[in-house]
Amino acid sequence: MREQLGDRGQEPDRDQRGLLRIGLAEVYNPSMQPTLYPGDQLVVRYGVPVRPGDVVVVRHPFRQDLLIVKRAVERREGGWWVKGDNPYVENDSREFGVVPDELVVARAWLRLRPRPGAGRRGQRSMAGLVSWAVSAVRPVGS
Repeated sequence: MREQLGDRGQEPDRDQRGLLRIGLAEVYNPSMQPTLYPGDQLVVRYGVPVRPGDVVVVRHPFRQDLLIVKRAVERREGGWWVKGDNPYVENDSREFGVVPDELVVARAWLRLRPRPGAGRRGQRSMAGLVSWAVSAVRPVGS
């Protein structure tokens, strides 16, 4: 996962001017399939409360320069137990334990699916583009 806007950590949802604290992150691996796929973009909100079932961006406890996307499963002493939706990928709390609160960076708000054929030359049918547009932006819910 690559974060494209500045990392703000657990800061207030709005800054002093009342602006929402949001960012954009990209999914790079299959750990959250079938909910999220590599290439999906996430609109994330910084500093908002996390609830069980939320998709969150966290700093990997052993490699804090690495941001990962996981589902917050349950609140535990000092942090969150997080898991990927893909049962075959275990790079989550089963491997590294509870993620401390200070390593929870943001909560996913929206998923932006890449446009089919993006980056390739050629025309897409109007029906194909309309179908993509209807399904491209979805809330990331619990």
